[in-house]
Amino acid sequence: MLTPERHHKIIELLGKKQIVTIQELVEATASSESTIRRDLSELQKEKKLKRVHGGASLLHQKSEELSVVEKSARNFSEKEKIAKLAATIVKDGDCIFIDAGTTTHLMIPHLKDKDITVVTNGISHLEMLTEHQMTTYLVGGLVKPKTKALVGSGALNSLSSYRFDKCFLGTNGIHLEAGFTTPDPEEASVKRLALSLSQETFILADHSKFNDASFSKVADLHEAVILTDELNKELANDFEDKTEIRVVKS
Repeated sequence: MLTPERHHKIIELLGKKQIVTIQELVEATASSESTIRRDLSELQKEKKLKRVHGGASLLHQKSEELSVVEKSARNFSEKEKIAKLAATIVKDGDCIFIDAGTTTHLMIPHLKDKDITVVTNGISHLEMLTEHQMTTYLVGGLVKPKTKALVGSGALNSLSSYRFDKCFLGTNGIHLEAGFTTPDPEEASVKRLALSLSQETFILADHSKFNDASFSKVADLHEAVILTDELNKELANDFEDKTEIRVVKS
């Protein structure tokens, strides 16, 4: 089977199944495993699919955005581990920004004994922050119903009056060329500004976010440290020259 035919077959199978394994592609195309791996790498560079451990998946729609409830149900244990790692970075006396998001939300219980000041654009974070009696500032702005994030000019104007020791952001995609991305340009603007106002920035992202890209760019890879739950050797080799990645210890 010629290369264009294999590529067409791979995309066709992905359209039917959403996720396919390398072995399934080997059998469907009567090709070697090494050939399929090369095909997947080429198709990923062309932004036609996303490499995952042992196979490939379809890329999400660039503007697709899940609700807080939908996001919370995905990879919960991985997010909890990442959040716990992120909390260890925060020191007494820090002024930090906590982005709206499900993984950043899980940081809060691990911060309860620290003497810190928190600024956030996440409405969902407020109950837990006040319950733990943390000094908290909420930025103004337009409320996004899906993500419970405050965005828009009001959020940018109020956020610009602060400066942070550390900034903790979520992301929808981490891509070698596209960098850190999210579906909504307005939410991307808030993340980008928070990053620029912080001495250090950390992206909290589970393994499913790698090699994916959404509609709106937040920052280049070198502008933040990635905190994640796992990283296979192939991914590590791809990203090691672009940014620092800290992996949760098992």
